[in-house]
Amino acid sequence: MSLLEDAVLVLKAYEGDGEADQRALRDLYLEHLAAHPDGVYKPCTAGHVTGSALVVDPAAERVLLTLHKKLGMWLQMGGHCEPGDATLAAAALREAGEESGIASGLTLLPGGPVRLDRHPIPAPCHWHLDVQYAALAPAGAVAEISEESLDLRWFRYEEVAGVADTSVVRLLEATRARLGA
Repeated sequence: MSLLEDAVLVLKAYEGDGEADQRALRDLYLEHLAAHPDGVYKPCTAGHVTGSALVVDPAAERVLLTLHKKLGMWLQMGGHCEPGDATLAAAALREAGEESGIASGLTLLPGGPVRLDRHPIPAPCHWHLDVQYAALAPAGAVAEISEESLDLRWFRYEEVAGVADTSVVRLLEATRARLGA
């Protein structure tokens, strides 16, 4: 199965916890991929699917955010799909490991993506169609700043709204709901 085929299956199964805006976004992603078979990769300038993951500590009390070097914003780990990625989940997990410095032991929460978020990107691309997952860090995980980050820090849930944008806050809320926290 190709990454495109996986993306289509993942998106068709995504219900967005019954939220109408999430289902509409899912449909937009599916329309984009139907029109752009290369829409899972960065060279697709009409926009492309990205994979991200909010890293949660083992006690489910904090999340790890990166101060993105190019954007200057606190964000979850994430980025572009690569030709070696077999699935969207694998792309999100790879990006989480690369950007967090946690080399092994990250595990995605069951149930597929937690949220979708479409955001504009400066030219030559127009849109990132982000498929957002959540990942649990292993006990004793040590995070290390990557070359894509200015900083990397654990934040208690209640601190996130003070440092991150609404997309990250919504991802945290959806992740907490999935965790039952």
